[in-house]
Amino acid sequence: MYLCTHYYRIKQIYIKTYITTNKNERKEKRKTIQTGSQKQDQSKGKKAIGLENALGWFRSNIGNSGEVDPQVRGEHKDNLRFVWGAVFAILSLAILIALVSHIFTGAEDQKCVSSDSYTAANWLGRWGYEIAHWMMDNTFGVSSILIPVLMFATSIRIMGLLKIRLHLWFLNCMIIMVWASAFSAYIVHYVPGAQNTYIIWGGMIGQNELTFLQDKLGGLGTLLVFILSALLYVFYLSDEAITRVRHLVTRKTKEESLEEDDTESLSEEYPEESNQDIFSPLMPDSEAEDIEPIEIDEKEYRTPFSDNASETATTINFEDDPLAAFKGIQENDDNPDNITVVVGHDPEKADLTDGKSLEPYNPKLDLENYKYPTLDLLKRYNTTTNAIDMEEQRNNKNRIKTVLSNFRVEILDNTKATIGPTITLYEITPAPGIRINTIRNLEDDIALSLSALGIRIIAPIPGKGTIGIEVPNQKPQMVSMESILNSRKFQETEFELPMALGKTITNEVYIADLTKMPHLLVAGATGQGKSVGLNVILTSLLYKKHPAELKLVMIDPKKVEFSLYSPIVNHFLAQVEGNEDTEEPIITDVNKVIQTLKSLCLEMDSRYDLLKKAHARNVKEYNEKFRERQLNPQNGHRFMPYIVVVIDEYGDLIMTAGKEIELPIARIAQLARAVGIHMIIATQRPTANIITGTIKANFPARMAFKVTTGVDSKTILDRTGANQLVGKGDMLLMTGSEPVRIQCAYIDTCELEDIIHYIAKQQSYVSPYLLPEVPLEGDDDSGSIDVDMTRLDPMFEDAARMIVNEQNGSTSMIQRKFSIGYNRAGRLMDQLEKAGIVGPAKGSKPREVLCFSEEQLMMIMDNLR
Repeated sequence: MYLCTHYYRIKQIYIKTYITTNKNERKEKRKTIQTGSQKQDQSKGKKAIGLENALGWFRSNIGNSGEVDPQVRGEHKDNLRFVWGAVFAILSLAILIALVSHIFTGAEDQKCVSSDSYTAANWLGRWGYEIAHWMMDNTFGVSSILIPVLMFATSIRIMGLLKIRLHLWFLNCMIIMVWASAFSAYIVHYVPGAQNTYIIWGGMIGQNELTFLQDKLGGLGTLLVFILSALLYVFYLSDEAITRVRHLVTRKTKEESLEEDDTESLSEEYPEESNQDIFSPLMPDSEAEDIEPIEIDEKEYRTPFSDNASETATTINFEDDPLAAFKGIQENDDNPDNITVVVGHDPEKADLTDGKSLEPYNPKLDLENYKYPTLDLLKRYNTTTNAIDMEEQRNNKNRIKTVLSNFRVEILDNTKATIGPTITLYEITPAPGIRINTIRNLEDDIALSLSALGIRIIAPIPGKGTIGIEVPNQKPQMVSMESILNSRKFQETEFELPMALGKTITNEVYIADLTKMPHLLVAGATGQGKSVGLNVILTSLLYKKHPAELKLVMIDPKKVEFSLYSPIVNHFLAQVEGNEDTEEPIITDVNKVIQTLKSLCLEMDSRYDLLKKAHARNVKEYNEKFRERQLNPQNGHRFMPYIVVVIDEYGDLIMTAGKEIELPIARIAQLARAVGIHMIIATQRPTANIITGTIKANFPARMAFKVTTGVDSKTILDRTGANQLVGKGDMLLMTGSEPVRIQCAYIDTCELEDIIHYIAKQQSYVSPYLLPEVPLEGDDDSGSIDVDMTRLDPMFEDAARMIVNEQNGSTSMIQRKFSIGYNRAGRLMDQLEKAGIVGPAKGSKPREVLCFSEEQLMMIMDNLR
């Protein structure tokens, strides 16, 4: 049969060769075949061919040894694994039912031992009784129920329903069965009356374990071994158990030491320690205890990352240089612009003359139990089954070559194809004497030949002597957010604000640092992936930054894009002072947008004053000095988190407010880089009146999704190319002279909700990060000269008494205490100033209280009456 099959294949090759020969040669051969012997040979050949065809059909269809489609073969193997897994699952369920039934019916089934005529009461009959009786008596006793559980988990893994770590299941089940069998035997041995049972609770293995321990340690020592091993196993399962036991033991000692010793020693030794809570307030203990704690498995949190980047990527990553950190230190030391602080003469230095050194300040200790989101919150898509279609690549290459040859453009035979998730880059080398513009002008003709949605020609490719033609794949591959965040490049990045955007043409994970941009402009047509791109940026920041290191200002005129981030207002969001108690932490009103941008300008000026006072050039150097306790909080210094301002639908704000929006944005974009304030603005209207020259000059980093016309592409990128993208997350990112094509990662709304819910359940600060207060236009506190004192507000006396008792007064304070609006609180403050209770406004600082006692207040109230 084997020889027949090979003979049939050789015959097929010969027939194909015969058909492709010249017609004249075939005619000559037909003329020569005329004799009877040749006719007999021909009839025998036809019979042999028919026999071989029959045998070939039989082998390919009955014997299943012919050529089979690899995809069909793979599906057959998967079906076979599913069937065997289902059989194994049914067998494990049957054993589990027999074991459970034996616990209830084992006493009645004891009569089956003496006589075979009795009918077993086990739910699976006599077979079930025999299996259960043997397993419980000869193995681990009652704990042997975990054996069919382990078998069922194995069957699920075989069927491919879930990815179960069988080695962890086997390890845990064996630990539990060994411990439970020995402990059950211990209970039966020492508890009176427990021996009178039809079940050997510990089984033969448990009894042998107990005998061994009793011979070596005795009864009491055996009990201590059981308790110690149980505690060690619980601590192995969850580190939270260790934390709770440690807190339970040390809580009383900590309270006494904090009340008596620590406060006095820290205030004498270093004053800034006593004021630390002022700058990073935490949620009160009463509120923190009401929050349901999150039980996080450390093994699950430390998910091993995997890097699926293509081997064709040749980009050199200078971040992997092990000497990069030392090089950066040497460069900073050799920089003449850095100002060194003299120890002993600079008042900002901590006085450590007593010889005691303090530990560096760690802002993360305010929320020391904060857990970063885990990768299990993201969906894992199976994208490894998409194989490379070589026929598609070969056809595209031939069509490109044919189109170019039709227009008398010759290329060399060294075409290279780089396959990415969405597009394929074909690199061609033109023959000598061919102009590049000639190939560039054939863009539409090549797209017509390939029947593609749109192609993009890079002529020439920077750093190479080739011309690139980007062609969309017929079956694009989705780039999941889990595959990007689980990559080695993201896990080991040292960027200050890393943005994991997606994958390049070479399947390499692309990560950008927002602090190096330092601001980002996102534009594209409706439905091309801008909102998903913004969520990808925010998700990568949430996965890498602690709430003490990052604050977000989110502006959303559409009111629906960023509403998912409202639950983490006290963790990551920043609000203007006086607006922190509002029901909408996401800024949607145009007036509040103007107020927030002006407040950010005040925050920027305040940070620059602190940098000047600390002799630091940027926020990174300032925070480093603050961590090393070289800056005293009593002198106004504080730790500065990064502030990222995200504005969606920037075009709608410009159409509504115009210059009132553009001017503060331009000012922040020009100056705020050094103080750690960075902006991301997005718009779906990339026109010249929206993206003006001022915005383009201050936003050097541009992210362009698909647009409809080349004019819009030139408005965003100053060149065409965005109009030739394929959509669905396909984008061009320009951070330098040449844009990089990236397939943006995809994150679903349900994934984002899980991440936000995970963060919101944890302990948070008592309020959002407060920005300086800026009064709205028309509500300036300085207009108290026109206040009508004959009609006092009904809350005037209560507000005045509260301010006198607190000896602190501001409009936002009145607004919070009495739950009133900003306008009414402003009128109350005007009346208090007119009455002489508080002084005039001092910008964002609280007003001076001029009344020092309630007696003086009563005299003022009597005069007003």
